Amino acid sequence: MRKRPWNRINAPVYSVSSFSKKGVPNMNIISYVTSISMQPKRYICGLYENHLTLSNVRETGEFVLQLLSEDQANLVNLLGKKSGLNIDKISRLERRKLLSDWSGYKVLNDCLAVIKLKVLNEFEAGDHVGFLLDVVDYKNTNEGELLTLDILREKKIIRA
Repeated sequence: MRKRPWNRINAPVYSVSSFSKKGVPNMNIISYVTSISMQPKRYICGLYENHLTLSNVRETGEFVLQLLSEDQANLVNLLGKKSGLNIDKISRLERRKLLSDWSGYKVLNDCLAVIKLKVLNEFEAGDHVGFLLDVVDYKNTNEGELLTLDILREKKIIRA
C-alpha cells in the first residue's frame, strides 16, 4: 500500500529548546520545519497544541532549533513521546551529560547545528500552531549524518 503524500516526505528531525519566563528549560521534537525566505533568513515551524513547548514559545517569543544527527534517534522517545508537563526532560539529559549551553539555551551536545529563532507571527494550523520566525543567530556544531523521518520509520520509533 502506498503512503499518503505527507508520509512520503523524508524530512529532517529537529529538537526545540525553549524555556519559560521563569527560566525553566524544556525540549521537544519537531519535524514541521521549513526555511521560507533567503533574505531575511526566515523559517516556518509548527508546534503541537497544548504542549509545554508551545506555552514557552508564546511566553518568550523565541527558541532554538537543533538539527539532530542520526546518532540521536534514541532521544526521540524522551523528547517527542513524553511531555515536559509530566517529566523533567532536561534533568534526564543532564544526568546523561548530553547538554551544553549556547546563546542562553540548553542544547544537545551532538546536534549538527543550532538556530536561534525569534517569533514574528503566529497562526492557527489545525492540531499545530504555525510560527513565522526570523533567524537571530546560528552555529554549525558537529559533522555527521542527518536524522530523518525515514530513519525513525526504519527503527520503528514512528509509524511508517
